[in-house]
Amino acid sequence: MPTSSPWLYLSVGVCVLLAAVIWSIRRHRAPTLRVECQSPIDRLAPSVAGLTLGTALGGNRVQVLENGAFFDALLESIASARHTVHFETFLWKQGVLGQRVADAMSAQARAGRKVRVMLDADGSKDAGKEVIAQMRTAGCRVEFFHKRAFVNIGVLNDRTHRKMLIVDGREAFVGGHCIVDTWLGDAQDKEHFADLSVRLHGPIVNSIQSAFSENWGGHTGELFLGDDVFPRLEPAGDIVIHAAFAKPHRSAPAVKILHHAVICLARRRIWIQNPYFIPEPEAIDAFGAAVRRGVDVRVLMPSTAGSDNPMVQHAGHRNFEKLLKCGVRLFEYPHTLLHQKVMTIDGCWSAIGSSNFDDRSFETNDEITLAITDEQTAGQLDAVFEKYVARAQEIDLHAWQHRGTWHKLKDNVAYLFNEVL
Repeated sequence: MPTSSPWLYLSVGVCVLLAAVIWSIRRHRAPTLRVECQSPIDRLAPSVAGLTLGTALGGNRVQVLENGAFFDALLESIASARHTVHFETFLWKQGVLGQRVADAMSAQARAGRKVRVMLDADGSKDAGKEVIAQMRTAGCRVEFFHKRAFVNIGVLNDRTHRKMLIVDGREAFVGGHCIVDTWLGDAQDKEHFADLSVRLHGPIVNSIQSAFSENWGGHTGELFLGDDVFPRLEPAGDIVIHAAFAKPHRSAPAVKILHHAVICLARRRIWIQNPYFIPEPEAIDAFGAAVRRGVDVRVLMPSTAGSDNPMVQHAGHRNFEKLLKCGVRLFEYPHTLLHQKVMTIDGCWSAIGSSNFDDRSFETNDEITLAITDEQTAGQLDAVFEKYVARAQEIDLHAWQHRGTWHKLKDNVAYLFNEVL
């Protein structure tokens, strides 16, 4: 036997031990999806916020922004800044849109504003060296979250998937939009995606600034204070909102608790729009329990033909039969990527943000989701659901059970990797 074999075995053993240590550190107990509460969800904002380590804040105004129109509002807001511009995103690719955003950031930095930009090192690796150099030369501080380096070996799989902008601490944007040219337009074809974000005014902006501060401070060590970033915010409307983004040690992340808990609170309907829908078994059981108590549960997602990542859709397909048998109605949209991350409950409560309905968002990524108690906002989001579902294909249980062997094989193989997709 070669003399190097003991060193090989030792190396393998060390790797296994390191993986076990990392797993043990990150492990937490999944929440039990049984809730004993008879109150309607629109009366439970303080409870749901408390469960997810947030605070329900009244006095807010919400504007729903759809597809490419979002960027007109985003760029307008950046141009209006007088003190600070804080931006965080997962996906930024070189192109027309990326240049427009970089130009807006650069102009504000040259005008003396404090511009801080946090990009995920993996998702934004193709942002373009010229664009990054332009912003930095103008005076923007641009940082990359969890670069591939030995010091980050324990968190290389942890990405910031948040998408948010905060201007002067007084206005904020949260949603699913990425800085990629395919997000321009109006979802008219496969080269133009659909998405939703919200523009916010009122006390909730302080919470969103806190979410940005969490990653910025953790990565750079820089703390920012004062009225330019955390001003006293007067009521701007009458909507109650709380932000879920915390990832407490040894407990389920806030976004997971939020999405799972509200399934148990629905009385009339649960409508979900999500591009990557891979619920865990306990969530599927909770959906089934909701159907049995008379809740209309529908999920709208892209098909493999419409998705930018067909493997994720195949992983989701693995549990379609169980969902259909539970009474959940599933719709697939083949025309383009539906990227909006939205859930509405009973026509009066909404969740919108960056979180996909899968293990990567619920267990690993840094995400932010807003819980909004407001009938008008829920109605707007439901109208978007109805617009796209009219051109979607509903999955039939009998036909699904008889799909081809090759399709079933891809579904089961893809599901093996569902926690890292």
